[in-house]
Order: sequence, then structure tokens, then C-alpha cells
Amino acid sequence: MPRVVATGLQFPEGPIAMPDGSVVLVEIRRQTLTRVGTDGRAEVIAHLGGGPNGAAIGPDGLCYVCNNGGFRWHSAGGLTLPGGQGDDYTGGRIERVDLATGRVERLYDAVDGFPLRGPNDIVFDAHGGFYFTDLGKGRSRDLDRGGVYYGRADGGGVKKVLYHLMTPNGVGLSPDGSTLYVAETETARLWAWKIRAPGEVDPTPADSPNGGRMLWASPTFVRYDSLAVEAGGNVCVATLHDAGVTVISPAGGRVEFVPVSSDDFLVTNLCFGGPDMRRAYVTCSGSGKLVELDWARPGLKLLQQR
Repeated sequence: MPRVVATGLQFPEGPIAMPDGSVVLVEIRRQTLTRVGTDGRAEVIAHLGGGPNGAAIGPDGLCYVCNNGGFRWHSAGGLTLPGGQGDDYTGGRIERVDLATGRVERLYDAVDGFPLRGPNDIVFDAHGGFYFTDLGKGRSRDLDRGGVYYGRADGGGVKKVLYHLMTPNGVGLSPDGSTLYVAETETARLWAWKIRAPGEVDPTPADSPNGGRMLWASPTFVRYDSLAVEAGGNVCVATLHDAGVTVISPAGGRVEFVPVSSDDFLVTNLCFGGPDMRRAYVTCSGSGKLVELDWARPGLKLLQQR
């Protein structure tokens, strides 16, 4: 059963399990990077503006944040709900935050001269670079096409990996770093590509228009959000509307579905932590909660956990 770690958060996302037992996450509506202590109290690390979304700790110990530029907001049924591009939209970017001082630095806001629209999720590889998705932004009558990009943590460059995806959201790597995973929100599909070099994949157009191998597509209406990977290779995708986590095999096919919330359909992200990596921290964003639950299998250790 899920246990509540913290309440009163303003649309939490991007959780990171830290070595000291705390969880660093973003509050998208509050526009902050926040630390939730082991006592459940939340402390703001930095005010970023826009819409801080996915987050990850880099090899330098700094926190890298995907900022989507800002949403419109409304409420329904006691939940906080994001809409399309906010009236105060400030543009998409990748930001770097010093957890000790709260200093914020803008790292990238364009690729090949094209502005980032709605960066969403991020994962570091063993080479010190990071993959991130740009879901794009929606407006009243049109929607951006999304993409996947690769950036250097030292600010030395960013490049396109994949483009023309449909709302790419969660991003992750296989335990051996050889496979890139991307979950699409509106199609509720999980895709995989073989990596041939840092920031480069081997697309196979015969498999699909985007060159990826489809591991699973939900047969019912749900929407996929961010993801985490287990140590054994399963991909765990936060699932909107069904309010839980869909576990998908790297060979293809659904392994199981883990329900998380009975009162919040916006289960948006998860990470693994704890001494044996069998604790899942999950964001229930609409109700502003961070919950934890025991996981059947250990999660994959990320860079800051090794």
C-alpha cells in the first residue's frame, strides 16, 4: 500500500531519491525545485519560473532541470490540472541548479537554432551527457511536434537525437546503457532504440515511422507520463487515468500494472531509492502528494546513487 511522504505540494514531478533519504523534486505550479526531507517537510531549493518538469543529478553533483516554460492551470474535482501553453509562457530550456546555494544557470534553450518548446524528462548516461525529451506545447488549435535531444553537462553542446515524435515524455536507459526508451503521452506507447554512440541511435524505419521498436501500446485509454527503469531491465511508466505504474518488459509486452492512487488520476513520475532500491517514490501531482511504496524488484541505481 502506498504511504504518504508529503502533502501540500504544487503539482510535484521529477522526483530524485537522494543518498540522505530526502527526495528532490520540482513543483511545476510553484515554479520551484524543492527538497522533501525524511520528516515530510518541503524546503524550496530554488525558484526557477516557467514550468520546471523533469530533473536529474549530473556527474558534477548539480541538478539539471527540464523547464517546459509554463502551463495554464485550472481545478476540477479537488485536483490541480495543467492545460496548454500558459499565457505567461517563458520558453523551454535546460537549467542547472546548485543544490547547496540555489544558484540557477540556463544551459540550453535552443537546438540548431530552433527554440526548445517544452522540455519534459531527462536521464544521464555513463559518458556524462544527458538525453532529454521535448514534449512541445499545446495551444487552443495546434500542437507542437516533439523530439529527443542530447546535451553535454558542461554546456559544450546539444544536438538532435530524434524528431517528429508525438508528445514524447518519459525517457530512460537500459541498465547496460545500450538502449534508449521513450514514452509518448497521447499515444500511450513505449518505444526503444539501440544506441550506437553517445547521443546517436540506430533507427530502423522498417519498424515504425520514427525508427523505434514499439514495446507496448495500451489497448485502453490511458496516457503515459515519465518513467524509471528496474535493475533487471523492466521499464516502469507512470500512467495517467489508470492512476498507477505500467511495468513493461524490455523484450516487449506488459509485465504488470501497479495501482498507486484511488483519488488522483495524475500519477506522473517515479524514482527508486532506499537501501536496497526496492522503494518507489511516486508523484501524485493533481492532489499535491509524494507517496512511497515497496516495489517487488530493485530499481536501477542512477548516477548519484552509485
